[in-house]
Amino acid sequence: MKIPELKFGNLVSRLPIIQGGMAVRVSTSQLAAAVAEAGGIGLIGTSGMEINEQREEIRKAREKTDGIIGINVMVAVRNFTETLKLAVEEAVDLIVAGAGFSRDIFKYGKDANIPIVPIVSSKKLAVISEKLGASAVVVEGKEAGGHLGTDKPLDKILDSIVKAVKIPVIAAGGIKDGFDIAEILNKGASGVQMGSRFVATEESNVSSKFKQLYIDSGPEDIVLVESPVGLPGRAIKNKFVEQINDGSFPDASWCKHLCLKKCSRKYCIIEALIAAQQGDVENGLVFAGETASFIKEVLSVRELMSRLKEELHSRLIKL
Repeated sequence: MKIPELKFGNLVSRLPIIQGGMAVRVSTSQLAAAVAEAGGIGLIGTSGMEINEQREEIRKAREKTDGIIGINVMVAVRNFTETLKLAVEEAVDLIVAGAGFSRDIFKYGKDANIPIVPIVSSKKLAVISEKLGASAVVVEGKEAGGHLGTDKPLDKILDSIVKAVKIPVIAAGGIKDGFDIAEILNKGASGVQMGSRFVATEESNVSSKFKQLYIDSGPEDIVLVESPVGLPGRAIKNKFVEQINDGSFPDASWCKHLCLKKCSRKYCIIEALIAAQQGDVENGLVFAGETASFIKEVLSVRELMSRLKEELHSRLIKL
């Protein structure tokens, strides 16, 4: 059986795989371009970057590949509108938006003919997104890493959304290999978004210690943590997470970062994410999906995409 393409808006991806656009310099041009070059859709995580840095990363990715390159932007960040304007200026192939919901984003997409793909966790928001002009929706279950919009598993919400909308549905959360992708496609999704598995690649822009923490973790190490964004997050347990969860970490009322529209200042999430990305995996925040502990080796994107393709094809034949 032939592996289905992923089609939405004006885009056709050879493989039904979107690489999650993980924020604060995890998913930069190097990772996104490698995924796009291998036949998937590569996303640059813009949140945590200033506008000039976002522009530079988009252009770097374009220099590396003719494949599909988009951005992921958090609705919760203060420079949300500026990022949308930049995306239009740079003519990105798609915009994926999460950590909140914006009605305004759809006008940008319509005016610039750029597909808008919101991340949703309920049938209600999926239906609203379709009515507002979304080209597709990413449906994210509780198994995902980073900020979560639901406490329900993907299986509990995917079927109802597939039945409720006509636009392509892209499943996300806990998808770790090609066998999982096949099962998801068999349930009616048009594709998948994978984040954590791409963290443990040579091209992801995190330190070797960050990647090693994934490899060394067990299922019991993947826990929920409160985020100042106002949403729960899923991360790997370390000293920092334990301090946040037991209330012993001092608040960040001193913080002068103006990165979020609303922030509880329980701690500075930008500094925590940067610390982890640069290698301080005990005092930083290491976001990870529920199945991240199943990842036991760092691969190149080319190797990973080839493996996913083989696993997907072998399972599709049997289904």
